[in-house]
Amino acid sequence: MKRIKFDNVAKNWLLITLMLISILCLIFGAFEIIEFTNPKINNWLRSIGFLGQALYFSRMFWFRNYVQWNKKGALIRIKSFWGENIKFDELSHATLEHKNLKIFNGDAVRYEFDLSDFEREDAEKLHTIINQNC
Repeated sequence: MKRIKFDNVAKNWLLITLMLISILCLIFGAFEIIEFTNPKINNWLRSIGFLGQALYFSRMFWFRNYVQWNKKGALIRIKSFWGENIKFDELSHATLEHKNLKIFNGDAVRYEFDLSDFEREDAEKLHTIINQNC
């Protein structure tokens, strides 16, 4: 059985710290706020900032099955390359029947995911995340 990688953006302090450090490196490197004796240090700072941004925003491509969420919405990337962006305020509820997750907008099915290849625990966790935030 396959696994799903879950990532709560609001509670991952390591990645938030990486993002803030990379932004600071970009600002200090691009605007040359501190005058270094070696001017290549600013280029290195700028490069480190861009590398940090690239690492942060490429996380969704590291895993084949990936769910990233915060209190506003979620990115569910299951058996696809780009995935689905879901806004929680547009949804009413979700049901999980026979490893088939259906996400509803009122009475109509808005999204449907086949979770038959995945662990039951991961399917239930995704169902719980969606229902808690809707």
